[in-house]
Amino acid sequence: MEKHFMPSETEDLLKKGTVIPALPLALNSKRRLDERSQRALIRYYLDAGAGGIAVGVHTTQFAIRKPEIGIYNPLLKIASDEMDNYTGRTGRTVIKIAGVIGKTGQAVKEVEQAQKNGYNAALLSLAAFKDDPNSAILEHCRRIAKILPVFGFYLQPAVGGRKLDLDFWRGFAGIENVIAIKIAPFNRYQTLDVVRGVAESGRADDIALYTGNDDSILVDLLTEYRIKVNGTEISKRIAGGLLGHWAVWTRSAVTLLEDVKKGVFDKDVKKALILANQITDCNAAFFDTANNFRGCIAGLHEVLRRQGLFKGIWTLDPEEKLSPGQKKEIDRVYAAYPHLNDDKFISENLDKWLG
Repeated sequence: MEKHFMPSETEDLLKKGTVIPALPLALNSKRRLDERSQRALIRYYLDAGAGGIAVGVHTTQFAIRKPEIGIYNPLLKIASDEMDNYTGRTGRTVIKIAGVIGKTGQAVKEVEQAQKNGYNAALLSLAAFKDDPNSAILEHCRRIAKILPVFGFYLQPAVGGRKLDLDFWRGFAGIENVIAIKIAPFNRYQTLDVVRGVAESGRADDIALYTGNDDSILVDLLTEYRIKVNGTEISKRIAGGLLGHWAVWTRSAVTLLEDVKKGVFDKDVKKALILANQITDCNAAFFDTANNFRGCIAGLHEVLRRQGLFKGIWTLDPEEKLSPGQKKEIDRVYAAYPHLNDDKFISENLDKWLG
């Protein structure tokens, strides 16, 4: 199969760094796709200034792929159409990213569907390779990279990921057509493994790093890594974020990344750290860290429901819901950090997005 490369303007945007929300799934009370709300959500992200959207990822719910549900491909198409319409109307580049999971047979089918729907890259989850050696996982990655550019993904073990060592990330970064990595182990040591692996691969200039560490968003965006490789110091920064947390309050996320790029926090470390902890506190409420992330998807849905983008917090699994006390925690962070939400922006545009 012919290898597909990323258009130069899309690759430039990816390397420059942008806000990429991980798309939640809009459902109605019968737990079926609510297409009107789904399209409204995508329009919100685009008008908020997001530079891309990741579809079919953890926040979209992996169960969309089950035959009895069967909305992985329809959702890819809906999101692709909305992004194409937006680009056609505004001329602004948008990065289309499709979540791809499973062992090689399933992953190939999914990446081929993504390719047919015009996606630019595959966000490749390796959670299915629980006990496989690095060599087997890397061969899997090479197979997918022959079809679409690959966006690597270090998923935290608490929500189904596995530990991947420095040697893996060095080998992974050396694969041609790996263009970015989402770093989301929620762990400083493992985050450093990814950055060091990229630096030591010889492809540091070719690979964009994105934070998926929802517990450390601003610190990640402000951090510069300087790593010695064979006597040469390599400098590397995390360019942007591909985050579940950025699936809500997205306009504020865009402003935050813009402020980072403008150097707003460079001379006031104290201000930056205060804000970083406020963002992390909000994430703890949304992601339900008190209950080991059990209510993380429902928490995001609850914020979107309050804003009018979702009609309810239904998920595909009836057992997946807000944890006891989680709603109160979301109330608390809403009251504590009013400067972080974008409710006003949404209320001014909601009718247009739902139209």
